Amino acid sequence: MEDWKISMLIMVLYLVIALIVGVMAGRGTNKASLEEFTTAGRGLGLFLTWFLMGGAIFSAFSFLGAPGWAFTRGAPSFYILAYLAFSLLPWYILGPKIGRIGRKFNLYSLVGFLQTRFRSKALGILVGFIAFFACIQYLATQLRGMAIIFNIMTEGRIAFWFGALVAYAIVVTYVATGGLRAAAWSDVFQGALMISVSWVVGIMIVKKMHGTTNEMFSKIAAADPDFLRIGVEGSTMSTTAFTSVILVSVIGFLMWPHMFARSYSSNAVTIKKTVIAYPLFALLIIPLLLAGFAAVGVVDVGAVGESDQILPYLITTFLSLPGWLYGLVGAAALAAAMSSADVITHSASMEFTDGVIKNMFPNLSDKVTLLIMRSAVVLIGALAYCIAVFGGQGVVALLLGAYGSIIQFTPGVLSALYWKRVTTKGVFIGIVVGFAVNFYFQIFASTTPFEIHPGLIGLIANTIVMVGISYMTKPDTSSVVDSYVNDPKKTKQIKDLSTTPETSIDTYQS
Repeated sequence: MEDWKISMLIMVLYLVIALIVGVMAGRGTNKASLEEFTTAGRGLGLFLTWFLMGGAIFSAFSFLGAPGWAFTRGAPSFYILAYLAFSLLPWYILGPKIGRIGRKFNLYSLVGFLQTRFRSKALGILVGFIAFFACIQYLATQLRGMAIIFNIMTEGRIAFWFGALVAYAIVVTYVATGGLRAAAWSDVFQGALMISVSWVVGIMIVKKMHGTTNEMFSKIAAADPDFLRIGVEGSTMSTTAFTSVILVSVIGFLMWPHMFARSYSSNAVTIKKTVIAYPLFALLIIPLLLAGFAAVGVVDVGAVGESDQILPYLITTFLSLPGWLYGLVGAAALAAAMSSADVITHSASMEFTDGVIKNMFPNLSDKVTLLIMRSAVVLIGALAYCIAVFGGQGVVALLLGAYGSIIQFTPGVLSALYWKRVTTKGVFIGIVVGFAVNFYFQIFASTTPFEIHPGLIGLIANTIVMVGISYMTKPDTSSVVDSYVNDPKKTKQIKDLSTTPETSIDTYQS
């Protein structure tokens, strides 16, 4: 049997298993329950939460964008390692607090978190729209990645549009039927596959092409030393651009709606354990970056086409590995893309329904709301499919573009948790300004000042505007503000100590 046929059979088998796992995960649960669909009953343990987290982070970007950047950009691709090392750490503190608030007010979305704190329908609609479009952009990266894998691993027999369509149909099916729980169990299967395959293939490629990593990097340094440096003449990225990309990724990471869903669906202990265990999953990216570097100076950039295609090109064309192996690589890459696509689709449907639909039609029953969420899954997938097939951006560009929008929620979320003086008008106008600035530099401007990422420029403008307007307007003093800002355990301690005759509150504070 020809290699491409073997590869296609393995990938189709993977897709069938992924669909069965996702659909079966939703069986035995109350499918009519809004809480089950949105937060899996708020009872996910460490095992599922860890795979959900890893699956959401490692996507088509890991198997396509990361090796592509290593191949064409060199040292700047290490921004991925920097951002993965630091991005989840704040969740150790923020996650349990957001989870407590979510359980107290029965929340399941980022929109609900901000709207409950600032009591503004207009803010809810704004956040719902921005989250909706950012998620579609993120989802498009996954569909585009899956289409590339199908196309190359079958030596062009599966058309780009058809590969994306098949992947879209499968993800939409199990997310619409099983919700967060279906995404979680699918990510267990997908995560195990992509971890094992990435290490085997990455090491195999380096060994086959160079022998050792030392030899590989020595050859690259001898041919073009600036390729492995940042911010010098001849390097592919300035230090400012490199730093701003890391900052946008790290700061924006926790603002993705699916991160709030993780907080709502798990308890504080599970969240903290997930943060501690997460680096084990992050190691997945190392062999994929090495595979990209292995092609430097060996493979002609023009022969590959798009840089995102370097890993499948090495496997199918340059090294001519057996069909069963690149079938496994294709399945692993599909797993990486689908494990992100499912949670993104799920989150986008919740944000759009909670932010836009429910604010326009506030008296919807849970049954109708759930039906709208499931219908939104189909709509969101269709829009992302169009961007993936007809858009011209690469995987990394699409991803960084999505981060530029989602990072604009950061000032509002952090202020909701830690600053009582912030006001609704300040947060609302700040987000509008930040999003507009980011959008302008992404779409209309050819460059940015000092090569700073557009999202970071928008974030700076957002923060300045939010703080300024908050000091010019009257803050909310309701009990909801206290529930968000104050730690209930510490508040109780203070109250108990203040009512004890021999202990004053000053003693506690000192």
